[in-house]
Amino acid sequence: MTQPVQNLSVRAALSGKRILLTGTTGFLAKVVLEKLVRAVPDVDRLILLIRGGRGCDGARERFEREIATSSVFDRLRAEQPDFLERFFIDKVECLTGEVTEPGFGLPASKFVELAGRVDVIINAAASVNFREPLDQALAINTMSLHHLTALARAANAPLIQVSTCYVNGYNRGEMREQIVNPAGAAIPRHRDGYYDVDALIGKLQKKIERIKAAVRDPKLLERRLTELGIAESNRYGWNDTYTFTKWMGEQLAMRGMHGRPLSILRPSIIESVLQEPAPGWIEGVKVADAIILAYARGKTSFFPAKTDEVIDIIPADLVANSILLATAEAIADPGPHRIYQCCSGSSNPILMGEVIRLLEGESKRNWRAYDRLFYNEPKHDFRVVNNASFRLMMGAMGAVVSVRSALQRLLGAGGASRSLEALRTTRMLAITFSFYTQPRYRFHNSQLLALAQRFNAQDGFLFPVDARLINWPDYLCRIHMAGLNRYALRRREAAAASAPVSAVVPAPQVAR
Repeated sequence: MTQPVQNLSVRAALSGKRILLTGTTGFLAKVVLEKLVRAVPDVDRLILLIRGGRGCDGARERFEREIATSSVFDRLRAEQPDFLERFFIDKVECLTGEVTEPGFGLPASKFVELAGRVDVIINAAASVNFREPLDQALAINTMSLHHLTALARAANAPLIQVSTCYVNGYNRGEMREQIVNPAGAAIPRHRDGYYDVDALIGKLQKKIERIKAAVRDPKLLERRLTELGIAESNRYGWNDTYTFTKWMGEQLAMRGMHGRPLSILRPSIIESVLQEPAPGWIEGVKVADAIILAYARGKTSFFPAKTDEVIDIIPADLVANSILLATAEAIADPGPHRIYQCCSGSSNPILMGEVIRLLEGESKRNWRAYDRLFYNEPKHDFRVVNNASFRLMMGAMGAVVSVRSALQRLLGAGGASRSLEALRTTRMLAITFSFYTQPRYRFHNSQLLALAQRFNAQDGFLFPVDARLINWPDYLCRIHMAGLNRYALRRREAAAASAPVSAVVPAPQVAR
C-alpha cells in the first residue's frame, strides 16, 4: 500500500484548476465559494452550475442577484473590491443547468465539452428539508448522483460529495467515518461494500406514481408524498426523508465512482461561521435557530430533548475548510473512496442541556442587544422534557386551547388565539426537529483530523477544521446569537409580533 502524500497544500493543488461547484444558492456552498475566491485566487475557473429562475433567468442572472450580492462577500468587498469584481468577471462561469436532469439538461455536445474542462467536482446541491415530498427529495438528494458521477467519469475528475453525519439514521453508539449500515428493513449489500439501492428506488418510485395517479389536488398530493417519505424513511431506518435520501445518494456515488476518486464529506448540524469571512455569518434560520426563534417570540416554552446527551454542532467555516482539504487531497493524491465527518462530538463535545443553559442565559441577560430576535424581554424559562411528558403536556394544552377556542367562537371572537398558535408551533417544531435534540450517538472524525495533519503548517492556519477551536460559551453566546440577529433576520415590522407559525420554522432549503 502506498503511503499518503504529506505536506499537501490547498493552493498548490487547486491553482490553475477548473472546479465545478453545485448548490451555490445555498448557505454552505456560499462559504465554500467565498473561501475559494479569497484563499485560492490562482484557481483557473470556478464553474457554478445553477438552475434557471422561474422567470426564465439564466444562471448568470441568478448569480448576480442571489450570490454576488450576498453579505458573505462583504469582507472582500471592503478589503479588495477591484479584485472581487475582476474575479467574478474573469474566473466565475455560470452554467444554467439542473442536477436532477440527465446531462444537467444540457445538449449532449455541451455536456461533452463541459467534461473536457472540469478538473474536480464539488457537489453541495441538496434539499435540506426534513419533510420534503419524497419525489422531490429523491430527485435532488439521490438520483442527481447518477448525473454527477456520469460527468466525473467523462471528465476523469474526482467527486467531492457533501452528505450529512445523520445518514447514520436510527443507529446508536459511536459513529465513525465508514459506510453506514441501515438500521431498519434489509437492503442488499454489494460485494464492494456499498448498498445496492436500485430495487429500493424502483419500489419507492412505483409508490410515488400510484399516489400521483390517485390524488389530483396539489396540496393533498404534497402532503401524501411527504407522509410517504417519512413512512418509508422510518421503515428502512432513518428519521426523515432528508437523511434517507442522502444515504441513498452516498450509495449511488460509491457505485458510480467505483475505482475512481470519491470523497464523501459529512457535516453534523451546520451553524454560523466561527471565524471567516466574519464571525457569526449565517444565511437563514437553521435547526437550532428555529427553536431559539420560537422561544424569543414567545411561541413555545418547552420542547422534547435529552439534556445529558451530546448535540453535535459545527460552524460552517470548519465544514467549508474540510471540503477544500478533501478537494485538494483528491487532486494531489488520488486514491480510493474516502469518508470524512466534520463534527464536534468526539473532540469538543457539548451537552444539549448546556447549549440550552447558555442560550437561555444570554437571552435573558442581553435580549436588548438582539433587536431582530427579541421583541420583548423573555420572562419564562425554556423547559426541556422527555417524550412521555411532552405528549402529556401537549394533550393537556390541546384540551385547554380547544375549550378556550370554542368559547371564543361562541362569543364571536375571530382569529386563532396566541395559545393555539403556540401549540401549533411547538407541535411543528417537535415533529421536525426532535430527533436532532435527542441524540443517540456520537460522531467521530479521526480521519479528517489525520487529513488535516498532512497539509503544511500554513494551511493548518488558513484552513482549520478542528472543533477544539470552538469556545462554546463564546461561540454560542457572542458569535452565533449576534450573527443570527444580524444576518438571518429582517428588521422588525409592525405586524411581526403576531407572525404565524411559518415565521419561526425554517423554510425548505433547496440549493442547486
